[in-house]
Amino acid sequence: MKKSYVHGYDQRENIRLQDQASTLVELLHSDTKYPAGSKVLEAGCGVGAQTVTLAKNSPKALITSIDISETSVNEARSKTAAAGMTNVQFVQADIFNLSYEPNSFDHIFVCFVLEHLPRPVEALQMLRKYLKDGGTITVIEGDHGSAYFYPDSDEAHKAIQCQVELQCKAGGNAMIGRELYPLMHQAGFNSVRVSPRMVYVDYSKPELVDGFTKKTFTAMIEGVREPAINSGIIEQSVFDQGIKDLYRTAEADGVFCYTFFKAIGIK
Repeated sequence: MKKSYVHGYDQRENIRLQDQASTLVELLHSDTKYPAGSKVLEAGCGVGAQTVTLAKNSPKALITSIDISETSVNEARSKTAAAGMTNVQFVQADIFNLSYEPNSFDHIFVCFVLEHLPRPVEALQMLRKYLKDGGTITVIEGDHGSAYFYPDSDEAHKAIQCQVELQCKAGGNAMIGRELYPLMHQAGFNSVRVSPRMVYVDYSKPELVDGFTKKTFTAMIEGVREPAINSGIIEQSVFDQGIKDLYRTAEADGVFCYTFFKAIGIK
């Protein structure tokens, strides 16, 4: 599985993912808990931004966290060890070429992975093979089409669209959140349930203003400045104004909204 655009593979993006994970723990993960003795596969752990929370929520589950990047696996291993988690083992592996026996896991957890893959249904079908009958898969993705804010700004929307277009050119889909239900059905999962998880931010929530509006979402869009401008999909002045306007939503009279989607299916 070759991926030319992957969150988490440089230091700036690593820091952004940590800010995102710490800010969104309750919203995304409060209802993800696995029974003692359960064998759980975290497919695409990246730098371990979600792994520590996964391990803390299910301290007696046996978690195997995989990622295609050796650098990310090493970072995730260090982060989990520093947090004192001992119920996770890390393996460098490709979702499309796993060496596990079929029906090896009770549960599978996939967070912010499908958005990067050109063949998300195939990835889900591959993972389904390793899930026991009656086991669950949990998938979490964002959707950049769900971003709206006050004050509104055409330039900010254009800057966001740059990230969407660049991810599309790399074979991914930054608006995949809205597609989770049909994707999981196509992959053969049953009893699929999807719940939207909206992040609503205004100035009365300073931890979200800083952790999400500034350090997570705006930092992510700001991170594609160079490739967006160099590819000619936006003028420099428009992009820079868009970033300025996104930061403007973090001021005292600003509001920012974004929706993640969490889906659970059964084999």
